[in-house]
Amino acid sequence: MRTPPPHRRLPLTHPPLLSRSQERHLPPRPLHRPLLHLPQTLEQRYENFTSLNDFLHYYFIGMSVLLHSSDFESLAYEYFTRAHNDGVHHAEIFFDPQAHTSRGVAYGTVVEGLVAAQKKAEKEFGLSSKLILCFLRHLPASEAGETYKEAEALGHFSDGTVAGIGLDSSEVGFPPEIFREVYTSAGKAGIRRTAHAGEEGDSTYISRALDLCNTERIDHGIRLVDDEELLKRVAKDKTLVTMCPLSNVRLRCVTKVADLPIRKFLDEGVRFSINSDDPAYFGGYILDNYCAVQESFNLSLVDWKFIAVAAIEGSWCDAERKSALLAKLEEWEEKYKSVA
Repeated sequence: MRTPPPHRRLPLTHPPLLSRSQERHLPPRPLHRPLLHLPQTLEQRYENFTSLNDFLHYYFIGMSVLLHSSDFESLAYEYFTRAHNDGVHHAEIFFDPQAHTSRGVAYGTVVEGLVAAQKKAEKEFGLSSKLILCFLRHLPASEAGETYKEAEALGHFSDGTVAGIGLDSSEVGFPPEIFREVYTSAGKAGIRRTAHAGEEGDSTYISRALDLCNTERIDHGIRLVDDEELLKRVAKDKTLVTMCPLSNVRLRCVTKVADLPIRKFLDEGVRFSINSDDPAYFGGYILDNYCAVQESFNLSLVDWKFIAVAAIEGSWCDAERKSALLAKLEEWEEKYKSVA
């Protein structure tokens, strides 16, 4: 059993689907058509991102073909199918509504499609999932507030359609406290909170997310190792860090997976999970990430159990689902401990 990773973003799926979708929906823009015409061309470009911002440029171009709820359903269901085949039992997925509402696609259209795929995946695969509404940090905080209010007005937080809020996009120059007001509102309402921090930004982005936005989790968080006191605090508080190894390599945050602080986190008792991040772009779905980590660190069964338990306990599913996942983990351990 693979850990149920809490960190995934649904942007646009793999190049063949993008190519098919653009034939249906994409306007005839010179900057778009040559790039998206052949899946092979797109795949080659995806292998050569130079930075987070370079990736984000193509991320926003790619999603321009998503217009109808059926597009979002197809995208999400394809991801769930791949995740199921990789052994995933529970997934918590980021989505960026502002990237769609800013181009005229209604928030409700996005959520309708994602929820339809969630229900289908749970029925067909037994795969549970949660949606995390992410704010784009390069856009004004006032727009994040408007998005939050729309989701709140539709009852999406209170009825569980959306499990919590997050913060992503360009990190450097956009510290988390810019969004302190919306995070404070969410905290008062009992809404779960996380934020991308310490991916390209330094360790202060992590401490500010925790202290000024009162986040419960940290996404990426690899710069945590640069502040020993902060690292000890995160370990003591049992704050989950959702690591995305192959994404960090592809975006040049580290040179190779072996450079990630995975062994340091294990030694210091920092709770973390292994996750995929924009796997359609980076070629790294969850099993790819697990294999890359194992090849780089040669982890033991004890190490993997620590990671799995942290992922389950740090997830935002209810107590009953957590208990079921922990029971599956015990079955897995019993099955494989003799060959570990």
